[in-house]
Amino acid sequence: DSVPRSCRAEDANEAMSKYLLEKLKMKEKWFGVWKTNPELFFISSEDIPIPFVGILVEVTCKPPQNTSSHLKASVSVAEPFSSNIANIPRELVDNVLDELDHCVPLLEVYPVEGQDKVVFDIAQALDVVRFFYDFLWRDWDDDESCESYAGLVEERIKLWCDIENGTIPTPIGQRFRKNLEKYKNMHLELIQFQSNIKEEPTAEEAIECWKKYYELVMLCGLLKIWEDLRLRAHGPLTPRILRRRRGYRDDEKTVTHIVAKTMTAEMVKDFAVDTLLQQHDDLNMALDSCYSGDNVVIFPGEYKAANLSMLTEDIIIQGTGKPEEIVIVSEPTHESFVVSKAQNVKLMHLTLVQQGTVDGIVVVESGHMTLANCVLKCEGTGVCVLTGASLTITNSEITGAEGAGVELHPGSTAILEGNKIHHCNNLKISETSQSALGGINIKVIPVPKLKMKNNHIYNNNGYGVTILQPTDQLSTAGGILEFTASGDAEEDTLSKLMHELSLEMNSNTLEDTKGLSIVNN
Repeated sequence: DSVPRSCRAEDANEAMSKYLLEKLKMKEKWFGVWKTNPELFFISSEDIPIPFVGILVEVTCKPPQNTSSHLKASVSVAEPFSSNIANIPRELVDNVLDELDHCVPLLEVYPVEGQDKVVFDIAQALDVVRFFYDFLWRDWDDDESCESYAGLVEERIKLWCDIENGTIPTPIGQRFRKNLEKYKNMHLELIQFQSNIKEEPTAEEAIECWKKYYELVMLCGLLKIWEDLRLRAHGPLTPRILRRRRGYRDDEKTVTHIVAKTMTAEMVKDFAVDTLLQQHDDLNMALDSCYSGDNVVIFPGEYKAANLSMLTEDIIIQGTGKPEEIVIVSEPTHESFVVSKAQNVKLMHLTLVQQGTVDGIVVVESGHMTLANCVLKCEGTGVCVLTGASLTITNSEITGAEGAGVELHPGSTAILEGNKIHHCNNLKISETSQSALGGINIKVIPVPKLKMKNNHIYNNNGYGVTILQPTDQLSTAGGILEFTASGDAEEDTLSKLMHELSLEMNSNTLEDTKGLSIVNN
């Protein structure tokens, strides 16, 4: 961050060019690999499973007329001819370079190892500039002053480090990079579309241009939210369609929705004779047909259901048989898996497998949710209970979360009884990190209501139970407080907090190295 530290955002391009030119002046000619888009060489590059075409070239760097111009390098094919594509014709490469007047973007050239120290310094400088444009530079930063821009760059470097070392869950990091790349591509598409309009735009062209611009602005806003450290841990706030609550049917009748590929008389023999039944081979269709009071009965199999992320009706969703026989897998293309805004919804005898979604495997936004005899196999964050919402989990298993297995936001309510919470918080972080949360993470102020009984919390990275509260609420200095000795001030603080939380630990088994902690947040 030392390069853009003393400049305004609008001068960042010029500052990076000056930095690179100082290195390039040291040596005019060197060897490198030109890595470029396969589309330059192949008609249909989508069918070719290669990320780039690499050609060994001799590079001649000549300083541009001014530092603000785009840096180019003059290249010629080096001898002997060499490429990562074994059968690419030399003639084709020569023709492409002739069309480009043998000038290619300097950042597409990677110096070959084994040359002198000057070339090594040039290679390092090129890596720095690539990193700046790939991850730090944003075209919306132009209005930032020197001080605020330097701060932005520092925070983005921290964000990149948190993604690389696993502090931010992998699915969230991947989704951030994907959306950042999407923004860059959409920006280029908008510029290209505008440049193709030679005269006064038609009404259709003007509408399309505004559409592209609006979509770009929306994505820009989302990326800015991503970069807000206060929201980073919970992933992106992606717009989603909110479903309107239907309520109960006018005739007050309830329907039991059977989800199975085929239905036989044997499958429904245990239902009452007056039960209204509807059969679906798709779980999404069953959820879409539900009114409050309905039951969804799922027979063994593997299912996907995007509509689980929009639960608004008071329904019961239950599997028939053992939980491991009824598996619901998340859609990797969706941000959320199970999200409830219903007043009272129940999930029973199910296995939920999270794949690719970045929100918690289950998020209770409002109302009350019950999870009974379920297995939750997390990939990103675990179960999240937001402010004002409530959750009851009984005889269930939560495992694999990259954050805490259960996270209670201020003012939420939870009852946990007879559960196993293990192998959560699988993040590569330091022992003293405030992110070193364990099986259960409790955010205080206002105090959540939590009752725990007969839970088994084990093999979590960090603490079994972590209580987060603001700095000014703690009488002791320091980040994480451990309570092992009896009678000291820290234990008195912990006992008081546990009393406020109605947190009785005696009936719960915590086998983690450190069972309980308060984090100064």
